[in-house]
Amino acid sequence: MGKRTDGEPKPPAYMNELAQKLDSSFDVAQVPLVIKGKEAHLFYLKTVVDSDKLQSIIIKPFFELATITHFEAYLNSLPNKTEIPPTEELLIELTRGFLLVAIQNKFIFLELRKVHTDTVQETLMESTIHGPQFAFSEDLSTNLNIIRQNYHGTSLAMNTYQLNDRSNRMVAILYDEASVNKNVLRIIKKKIRALKVPLIQSSGDLGVFLTRRKYTLFPTTILSERPDRIIYNITGGKVIIMVDGSPQSIIAPVTFFDYMVSMEDNYHTYWVSLFGTLLGYFGLFTCLLLPSIYVVVTSYNPEIMRTELALTVTGSRIGVPYTSFIEVLFMLVFMELLTEASIRLPKAVSATATTVGGLILGTAATEAALASNIMIILVAAVAISTFVIPINELSFSLRISRLLLILFTSLFGLNGLIVGFLFLIMLLTNKESFGEPYFKFFHMPKKDEKKVTNE
Repeated sequence: MGKRTDGEPKPPAYMNELAQKLDSSFDVAQVPLVIKGKEAHLFYLKTVVDSDKLQSIIIKPFFELATITHFEAYLNSLPNKTEIPPTEELLIELTRGFLLVAIQNKFIFLELRKVHTDTVQETLMESTIHGPQFAFSEDLSTNLNIIRQNYHGTSLAMNTYQLNDRSNRMVAILYDEASVNKNVLRIIKKKIRALKVPLIQSSGDLGVFLTRRKYTLFPTTILSERPDRIIYNITGGKVIIMVDGSPQSIIAPVTFFDYMVSMEDNYHTYWVSLFGTLLGYFGLFTCLLLPSIYVVVTSYNPEIMRTELALTVTGSRIGVPYTSFIEVLFMLVFMELLTEASIRLPKAVSATATTVGGLILGTAATEAALASNIMIILVAAVAISTFVIPINELSFSLRISRLLLILFTSLFGLNGLIVGFLFLIMLLTNKESFGEPYFKFFHMPKKDEKKVTNE
């Protein structure tokens, strides 16, 4: 911040106090505007205020309007004018791109944010052939505009909150007053107000802290980048949470079956959608149970297969020096490594590197008698089945659950597989998502639920 020369008008004392509190920032600007008896003072941060808007909306009209009274009336009529908050909140708003204007011992607070993250992105994690192909942006105002442009119901409510962390990010809660579960809405608002964490940078962070169950295996919220999924869930009575700076939105509450819904199903006929849904559930059971079934039929109960198939499986394992449990674990771990490598590598080389790595690994493992040919087929089927699940959060949980089932099976055989699977069912049955049962098919709103006012 440059020093004031003797010829410049003296800024108001309040602006000097603000400048002292932001003295460590190089981008603090105190700009006086003076011409023919008219005087005004601007206070803002140069790195977050749009200079083009500042010139066209503030500076140019100041020199064009006849009197300072006209200029004050003009500023008061601007749609981006807001009430001046207390000093601590005002400092936070200044870091977001607000401008403080002093005229005749009066202050006017305006929003002139410079936004570089409002570009709407293409869908990456939830891509579909049919339906919308664009996702959200990293700017909260842009995301709210996308929802408004696609959901014109008058009962759509939007509440905003400021997080009490170092980032002071804005959070928006969206819901349809006509269909939302009032008890769930009350729980979510209460948790956001009571949230005390050092830093939240994205919707994923917020979702973890809202559940307050760090070591839970299955997620209780859905992160979505698709506006059509968000609108679909708002219509269904769910609550949407958006965080400024994050292109994903949180959907709550959710059930286990919500993770198996692909938006592609809404754009096909009934039988095509049913076929896709059945494929999704078949992939779920395949990726979860197939490795454990392989261990059962090769090491414990080969009699459950036909004799020819049992002989084929046994013959393919000739030369493998360890049990089927070690064989399955060895191949699944390397499959997980390839999956993680495909995520971490640059996009230009990830597909080629993981494909070549998988082919070389499979060929070398069979030739070295470290794994059977059937094991390679099984691992490929498990990998493909995992990618069929529409929501990634569930697929990550199933990858861990699969290893736990293999452990149960290796210890107790078929009985261990059955007990482990029943344990997962019991875990899902006793789980809740913001007070709602996790393992239910649908929600029937209560008749005594009253309308919630904006809090």
